[in-house]
Amino acid sequence: MAVVQQTYRGSELDALFPTPSYPPHVLAPSRYPGPSAETVEALIRVLKDNHTKHHIFFHDKPLHNHISHRALALYAIGASGSLIEEYYKQDSGRQRLAIAPPEAITEKNFIDHLGDNKYYFAYKDFFTKVLEEKGLSATLEEYVFSKKYNFIDGRDASAQPALLSRFLGSAFHAFIHVGYGAEMGIPGMVVEGLGMASVHEDEFLPPHLFDPSGIVEKETGRLASLFLNAKTSAASSRLEQQPRNHAFSILAKIQQDPEFSRKEVKKYFKDLEGLMSTHGDTVWRYAEEWTIDVSQPGEIERKMEECIWTNAVIYTVGGWKEGKGFTADFIFMHLVTPTLFLPSLLPYLTQNSQILLLRAYFASTLGWWIARGFPSLDIRGFVNGTSHLSESSQAKVTNEFLDIVQSAITHPNDHMSKIQRAFAHFSSIYGTRPKGYFKDTGLEGAEALDGSLFLRAARLTEEFTDEGRRPFSQAAFPVKD
Repeated sequence: MAVVQQTYRGSELDALFPTPSYPPHVLAPSRYPGPSAETVEALIRVLKDNHTKHHIFFHDKPLHNHISHRALALYAIGASGSLIEEYYKQDSGRQRLAIAPPEAITEKNFIDHLGDNKYYFAYKDFFTKVLEEKGLSATLEEYVFSKKYNFIDGRDASAQPALLSRFLGSAFHAFIHVGYGAEMGIPGMVVEGLGMASVHEDEFLPPHLFDPSGIVEKETGRLASLFLNAKTSAASSRLEQQPRNHAFSILAKIQQDPEFSRKEVKKYFKDLEGLMSTHGDTVWRYAEEWTIDVSQPGEIERKMEECIWTNAVIYTVGGWKEGKGFTADFIFMHLVTPTLFLPSLLPYLTQNSQILLLRAYFASTLGWWIARGFPSLDIRGFVNGTSHLSESSQAKVTNEFLDIVQSAITHPNDHMSKIQRAFAHFSSIYGTRPKGYFKDTGLEGAEALDGSLFLRAARLTEEFTDEGRRPFSQAAFPVKD
């Protein structure tokens, strides 16, 4: 396969990678002070160079190119341009160079080459044209959330386009990419992310989600505000007949389900594909029991918050064991960081696509939690065992997160700036939640949680990685007999 460097007119690259814009929603993360005109110039040089030179995967296996993720996170938390370029030099040395695709992607052959990473640059070029023509909202609605690009009647299950599952699959990397594009107004990140999603393998997604009589009935052409008290859709009217279930109550229920016995969890340890092939219907049944009632004002905002807390709890409390301390799990970390982009992506979607995205994300969370060993959630033990982390360790430090974020800027692990930025932002919007806020959710010990969870999570992550001497754990949580 020929190695190439894509060529663009200067104006084309400028349009793909403009100066970052302000976030699209008040709940999206704000920028830290520090960047200068030189910082922006360095950032854009890095993004453009990566876009033209490198594949989205390191090699044939789907290990992702994180160059733009790190560069944009560093920019957002105030790093200098010289540091952004220094990390680019380090990270680019291990990247796979651009590969000329066998042919161009068109509407006619779009589905034929899904999942084949030789066509990454062809899909990227395709979405460059689509995004310029349709804009972000219409592009996402058509190519990620429509039935046409997910399930085709009469087609074999293994040959379905399944774009939504590809978008959320492979540990949410395409979702993060497009999320950065939405947050910072960078079209190049969107086309790279959609190109990446197109060459991901598909994962389990129930076909009925895209049927008019299913859990989501499309209402095209109408964008929904996060706070919109919109007309009740088929999704909410169906859910109104069920008990109102918080995301935490679903965690409580699924922990008690004998279908996920120790023996069964051990059988599918670290095998998400196998787990979902066998138990995907059950996982999705739980995801559909999660109440999302859009007849209630502010419901999408509330459900977004539940999604953020759920993934933070699984990463933090699920990673903690009395007597053993905390393990920063690599995959659980990848459940947390994408939730940072929910406030930036949701405003671009129609109401029913918002519901579908939240529910699909939640189902992915449940699947990964089980496949990583289904660690128990000892919330009271965690809260008591980490109480020393909930306040500043030094009297002179008035804002612990400023020190944490500063350390993340120079941390050698390219995931650190992303996850610490996420925890800092979640603390800024949810840090004032008091103990007892989750007392009626049905999850044992949830009443002990408060907004200090995010500070505890950030400090535990910092301690675990030991200033870069230890990576995030790949071991997961083995099931004992």
